[in-house]
Amino acid sequence: MIIDFHAHIYPQKIAVKASSNIGRFYNVPMCYDGSPEKLIESGKKIGVEKYIVHSTATIAHQVESINNYIIQEVKAHKEFVGFGTIHPQYENFEDELKRIKTAGLKGIKLHPDFQQFEVDTMKMDSIYEVISALKMPILVHAGDYRYDFSGPKRIRHVIEKHPSLIVVAAHFGGYTEWDKAAEYLIGQRVWFDTSSTLWKLPVEKADEMIKAHGYENFLFGSDYPMWDHEDELSRFNRLNLTQEQREAILYKNALRLLEEV
Repeated sequence: MIIDFHAHIYPQKIAVKASSNIGRFYNVPMCYDGSPEKLIESGKKIGVEKYIVHSTATIAHQVESINNYIIQEVKAHKEFVGFGTIHPQYENFEDELKRIKTAGLKGIKLHPDFQQFEVDTMKMDSIYEVISALKMPILVHAGDYRYDFSGPKRIRHVIEKHPSLIVVAAHFGGYTEWDKAAEYLIGQRVWFDTSSTLWKLPVEKADEMIKAHGYENFLFGSDYPMWDHEDELSRFNRLNLTQEQREAILYKNALRLLEEV
């Protein structure tokens, strides 16, 4: 069994455009078009049974329509577990968070680099408190040497200010900023996912970070549509893990996290 804890999906009419925009942002050619059907097709090749699916509101007025789309796709696909979106400028955040929780969404995805806000800004504190009270984890894009919105140090501030908030810091805690992730996040109360990391981070460094932070705090993620599932599993299998550790990261840790919400 495999659970993909990091997968983006988009409505068919904008899937190609949205995926292309992300590819340009990271200067990485996209493997797929971002459609739910292609996600399932890709994941089946390696035995993925569940996908944490989400999209991000880059402006406040997109929040409700994106959340409605994720709710719709979760109902349509038994394989999907939905994470909603929120934006710091969205005014009725408490009502919207309660609405999507009632509708069955399990967490919140944030991408501060796309959304153009510092993840530890005071504007987010009241939002984090509501998310925490609802026991909804946040999956947050972490790190990028080009920007200072979601760096590991800022995520550390969020963890310290909101001790009950469940935080998953994507990309081993800091995309292209893995030394800072090791400095500020390893040993803290935070999960990491493996998405968009193993193509670039040396195996030795990845092994070192997993050992230091604990394999029980890692989740497998593809970052679809950026990467192909077969390629991501191949990269994952190069890590020096025991069978127990491998199974934990591929699905058991995700099941444990989801049981908490």
